[in-house]
Amino acid sequence: MLFIGLDIGTSATKCLLMDEKGDVKNVVSKSYPTAYPEPGWSEQRPEDWWNAVRAGIKELLRGVDAKDVAGIGACGQMHGLVALDENDEVIRPAILWNDSRTRYQVDYLNREVGEKTIASYTGNVAYTGFTVPKLLWMREEEPVNFARIRKVMLPKDYINFRLTGVHSSDYSDASGTLLLDVQHKCWSKPMLSICGLREAYMPQLFESWQTVGTLLPKVARELGLPSSVKVCAGAGDNASAAVGTGTVGPGECNIVMGTAGTIFITTNGYLTDKHNALHSFCSADGGYNLMGCILTAAGCNSWWSNDILGTDDYDGEQALIQGGRLGHNDVYFLPYLMGERTPHNDPRARGAFIGMRMDTSRADMTQAVLEGVAYALNDCLNVARSEEVEVLSSTICGGGAKSPLWRAILADVLAIPLQIPQTEQAPAFGAAMLASVACGLFPDVAECAHALVKVQEQMVFPNKKILSLYRGHYDVWHSLYPALKDVYQQIL
Repeated sequence: MLFIGLDIGTSATKCLLMDEKGDVKNVVSKSYPTAYPEPGWSEQRPEDWWNAVRAGIKELLRGVDAKDVAGIGACGQMHGLVALDENDEVIRPAILWNDSRTRYQVDYLNREVGEKTIASYTGNVAYTGFTVPKLLWMREEEPVNFARIRKVMLPKDYINFRLTGVHSSDYSDASGTLLLDVQHKCWSKPMLSICGLREAYMPQLFESWQTVGTLLPKVARELGLPSSVKVCAGAGDNASAAVGTGTVGPGECNIVMGTAGTIFITTNGYLTDKHNALHSFCSADGGYNLMGCILTAAGCNSWWSNDILGTDDYDGEQALIQGGRLGHNDVYFLPYLMGERTPHNDPRARGAFIGMRMDTSRADMTQAVLEGVAYALNDCLNVARSEEVEVLSSTICGGGAKSPLWRAILADVLAIPLQIPQTEQAPAFGAAMLASVACGLFPDVAECAHALVKVQEQMVFPNKKILSLYRGHYDVWHSLYPALKDVYQQIL
């Protein structure tokens, strides 16, 4: 049997083909544009995702007996608002996770409705990226479009709908809408009421590995696949990456160093931190997790190298950083280029360099960028630790994780060893794994992960001497956001 994993990303859709042994046979990527109609807005056409999936699967299967494909699993960018009308037509372009137009709706939810009230309904507080603030914005700014809504969906759910004709979502992805009662795994009636929506407008909820349907005959013919191919509910991209890295069951951790950065910590049952500084979400294995999300991680490095230094030679820039400088850099960088999500929940935050002198070098500033992202992830990890959640090690994936220097900095700052999965495409790989469970190859996600996930033998261990130095530097860095918070409110 063969299984297809789809990752509906922000810049491209990745299609992955996996066999029963977990060997990746092929990976295809199809990109599409993002529209920025106004500053801070970010939108995509769901039809572009669908066209990328159609073209990607066809290319993925070249030279392969398509009859061997048994299942498809999809994951994707979370929080995006896909609104369908009574004919299942897309009403407007999807508003994405990194769109910041909803700050006033977030203020209304957290201040007027109240953070404690929202958290009691959902386990989380409102963030600009979440789906509910987008719905409130649409109701206020596009009332005619809002009145047409008959289904609210997420990006990967829209793809599953086009594949099967079924309106579905899974608990992990639905957790990021602010419409799900995460603890009880059901749509929150109070939150639907706040949005002015009926529960009938929401998709049916499934566990990530459960089958939602099989391919529509028309779609099967076009893709050259059997109509018996099962499509599982799939997962949000971070939950799927957790499966793809073996972060399954309580007490595990995975770090994703993509454009944004996340730290995904599985918990022993439902858990929220006392200030709701982290996300409390469902996991794709049926459990729960605490998740920290910083909005710019590897995105900071690409901004610094490409846009400021005018080079895409990341390795060359990092080679200028002498090994003896780790733990000794007095230049600090706040990585809030798109505002910040956890733990500050501040869309007005901005990036900043602090501590430059006449002798500050290009390498010092590059190092500060790498360290600033590590410190921001450490902010999130420390929130989990304050709840007595023990994190002893972590897997790490994503584009930023390819840098040996950055991995070393992260291990020293976080004070934990890091392990690298053999498969780089963790989200798409996790989605294919979920499909294999749906098809009965494994009894559950844990067994699947145990059998299929492989990691590189070499681990990145923290350097005890550098680790102690970084503790002091982190304390200085940690004091900078509170000092600048009021300034951020004035410059926007």
